[in-house]
Amino acid sequence: MENSRKQKICLTIAGLDPSGGAGILADVRTFAAFGCYPAAVVTSLTFQNTTGVFGADNVDKETLVGQLRPVLEDFPIDAAKTGMLPTLELIEAAADILTEYGIERIIVDPVVRSTSGFDLIDNAALRALVKRLFPISALVTPNLPEAERITGISIEEIDDIIASARLIGEMGARNVLIKGGHFLAEDPEMAGARDFLFLDGELIVLAGEYYETTATHGTGCTLAAAITAGLALGHGLEDSVRTAKAFVNNAIRTAPNLGHGHSPINISPI
Repeated sequence: MENSRKQKICLTIAGLDPSGGAGILADVRTFAAFGCYPAAVVTSLTFQNTTGVFGADNVDKETLVGQLRPVLEDFPIDAAKTGMLPTLELIEAAADILTEYGIERIIVDPVVRSTSGFDLIDNAALRALVKRLFPISALVTPNLPEAERITGISIEEIDDIIASARLIGEMGARNVLIKGGHFLAEDPEMAGARDFLFLDGELIVLAGEYYETTATHGTGCTLAAAITAGLALGHGLEDSVRTAKAFVNNAIRTAPNLGHGHSPINISPI
């Protein structure tokens, strides 16, 4: 047992993408790529592939609790992340149990809509997500559309990103990473910037290569999982974010181009 404990343990609470590019399968592969032991709790069985999401069968509260509590009873979790939490009761149950077991390093990826436009959470559940999970998170990682839906702010320029991050902070999040995607600022000093990390109220602009590609399936899940693994391994939050961003950039660059839609990225050991 002592030898096995040398491996850090990461937990994901998210939906299952049967095509393997996103959700818990992407999370598990990412944890393993960083040398961490993965544990996973399924919140929803989604019906999807690289071309889109066609439906979902969400688990109930009892099923979530039935999966989650035995894992936390057995394993000392070093870090956790939440992804697709589609209902109010699942969000409240997850928040209650993570708090009960004192899980401190939690990355909240507020998955609200698929790339293909399929809504994954209703407004009541989104309000619960903000109220219950933001305050116990180490970092919240919305992309631009998610930040817009959470805050109601239309993001068109850097000032809008800053205002959104501040509002998310006022909602309880200690730190926020707004994923810029294809957003390119007009400010020359910001040009090419992709992601915006608000760490203890300070803005850190994370620039990186932009690839013209459709190989983007699961990028958000993978980024949040990589940050989770970094925290589990004992790295600081900024270092974990920077390492995760580099990991995802390489995964996009070397994507296998599978499927007829948005290809999954190449999640491979670092």
